[in-house]
Amino acid sequence: MKDNFVITATETMRNYASTVAGILGRYPDFSSMNSLNSVNAVDSLKVKCFADGEMEVEILSSMRGKAVVIFSNSARNEAGLDINKAKLELYHAIDALKCSRAERIIVFEPYVSCGRSDRPLVRNSVGLWIHFKTLVSLGASHIVTYQLHSDKSKAMVDPALCVFDDVPVFTLLKKYICDHYIKDLETLETTVHNNWAFCSVDAGGEKLTQRFANAFNAPLVIAHKQRDYSKLNTVESIHILSAEPIEGKTLWIVDDMVDTGGSVESLINALLKFNPAEINIAAVHAPFSSPARKRLAALTEKKLLKRIIVTDTTYFPPSTPPDFPNLEIVPSAELSARVISNIVSDHSMADIHKSFNAKEYLQNLDLFSP
Repeated sequence: MKDNFVITATETMRNYASTVAGILGRYPDFSSMNSLNSVNAVDSLKVKCFADGEMEVEILSSMRGKAVVIFSNSARNEAGLDINKAKLELYHAIDALKCSRAERIIVFEPYVSCGRSDRPLVRNSVGLWIHFKTLVSLGASHIVTYQLHSDKSKAMVDPALCVFDDVPVFTLLKKYICDHYIKDLETLETTVHNNWAFCSVDAGGEKLTQRFANAFNAPLVIAHKQRDYSKLNTVESIHILSAEPIEGKTLWIVDDMVDTGGSVESLINALLKFNPAEINIAAVHAPFSSPARKRLAALTEKKLLKRIIVTDTTYFPPSTPPDFPNLEIVPSAELSARVISNIVSDHSMADIHKSFNAKEYLQNLDLFSP
């Protein structure tokens, strides 16, 4: 399949898809391709809108017999589309690709905006279930996501009908922290082991945060959050559990996403009474729904929040907003290229799922130091 696939995108991720295609074109296994144009077809989808608001998607180049990787994002995106229009464009694009006789349709959604709508109760719809069922019924044969909100969500896709890969992305954040804030084994073994701690946003995030703590051999702090489930994005109280004193430590709050910033704001206020040296955030997804920016900016201005490290699974403009001087964005295009390379070459994804260990990573860096 390696010689007969293309990368395309809806309007929401065309620049990102082009970057991924460019990276993939430099891989040795793909160097035999005639040209990058044989892979990069991001401009091959044309959206036509009718006067009443309806749309159609037209395929401008032949997709017959090809495996098509289509990138899409329904959250904040480079085209400025709202969630519903972005989803609708993806659905139309899959239908158009199916009509154009594409052999395989691989939907690549780094951030799934409806990921938290995953609780099937008696009288509520389940947004993630609806989304996945729509993708599969329209013809998606493979769905790739980054760091879904819960592991149970992976069971929503029938493997007999569609292949599903949820790729862990915390390794990108761990490597970034190593590269920028640790840099060598001495710092890891002295400063990090003795003066850092990793804190979950709630009890549900304990497993994810434990992996961070294990990766850096640092203490774990657990925040037990009590929510008011009659209201969305509402926190009633937070209790902090830690086996070691927090005072004077550098704390890293770990989460899969920062949405409105309410949980982070409440947690930071709860942590202040323990007198940490500084507080940072490391999160994969950053939808930053209102009033997240206002909350995070206020915490930063009061010097209660030092760093915010997130990935680019949701769109950020090239220049850092003035109210986010402490925002650090970790690129994910290289990881996306690796994922696609493994998929189209039918290679195992085990290397991407491998647990990260900071000591091993920094030791390998030392091998290449002068």
